[in-house]
Amino acid sequence: MAAGETLAPSAARAALLVLADGRFPAGGHAHSGGAEAAVKAGRVRDAESLEAFCRGRLHTAGLTAAGLAAAAAAGLDPLALDEAADARTPSPALRAAARRLGRQMTRAVRATWPSPELEALVAARPRGAHQPIVLGLAARAAGLTPLDAAYAAVYESVSGPATAVVRLLSLDPFDATGVLARLAPELDLVAARAADAARGGVAALPACSAPLLDITAEVHAAWPVRLFAT
Repeated sequence: MAAGETLAPSAARAALLVLADGRFPAGGHAHSGGAEAAVKAGRVRDAESLEAFCRGRLHTAGLTAAGLAAAAAAGLDPLALDEAADARTPSPALRAAARRLGRQMTRAVRATWPSPELEALVAARPRGAHQPIVLGLAARAAGLTPLDAAYAAVYESVSGPATAVVRLLSLDPFDATGVLARLAPELDLVAARAADAARGGVAALPACSAPLLDITAEVHAAWPVRLFAT
């Protein structure tokens, strides 16, 4: 736990389980987080290469998303954060996907933890805000901390690709779960780093890049047939 971070009340902390649950209807199941393109290119072939892929994603796209989510949960201006998310997402395909996921998550959050802040964001961004911003507002409405929001974001950044590779390669689900378990200490570190950065305002948020994920996202978007949206 980061310095100065306090535990949320037990009822609110249980909300983190709902928010991070893969069955939460936020649309993430339709996205591989770049894993489909990595599998086709031969960069992900087994549990070992999946772990390397997830580790790279965690420390780049995962950290950036976690910082945005933590900042939204901390009460920073969602519109400024949405602009910051655009600046940190050079791939048009990934920007579009982030907003689609934001729209889907908004529907789920309206049914679970509706809030005036979310409605104000929807009014300002009728085509959808970036998903990490909506995630952070959901955490805030649920009584969760910025660190909790960061945890939800970093877990999503690796659990999505791991689940996708089970489907893409018929990888043993036990092996995929082992990958996530081995990454758990790094998830702790990345979530804490993201929550700490959120205390410094928008300018202090992580902006880690993953150029290969951006490039392959554009290639993947042009495929005539694919299993996942990204």
